[in-house]
Amino acid sequence: MGSTNSDRAKANAPRAARSFDEGKRLSMANEDYLESIYRIMVESGATDGIRSVDVAEQLEVSKASVNKALATLKDAGYVEQNRYGRVQLTEAGREYASHVWRCHRMLRAFLEQELGVDPETADNEACLMEHALSIDTQSRWLHHLEKEGITLD
Repeated sequence: MGSTNSDRAKANAPRAARSFDEGKRLSMANEDYLESIYRIMVESGATDGIRSVDVAEQLEVSKASVNKALATLKDAGYVEQNRYGRVQLTEAGREYASHVWRCHRMLRAFLEQELGVDPETADNEACLMEHALSIDTQSRWLHHLEKEGITLD
């Protein structure tokens, strides 16, 4: 039997998009927590983890909400916490989070650059869109936008 279009798309999908599968996809809220951890780590250059209070501040949620999400992310194998409470992404968590953040940035750039959507609206709607699309569709759209020269900010 020959390969299907879906098989070829998966084989050509970026590595990060293939490292987690649709069946183990997090909820929208938990993807937001994972993305926030990643963004804080990248922006701060933290190598020893980040504080959960930083996630609460960035997402404007309670520390209790962050702790609940961290428990889910730990169970899923995406984060670890050291004995001092600092949060670090596992390799799988880093790959998942970087894909979500890359998708968010690419969708935001598309909305702003190609459709002329104002930056705040584009950012809010990119966040909604990144969670609504399947991993396969995200990867295909990201690949298409890159071919079209849409750049990330």
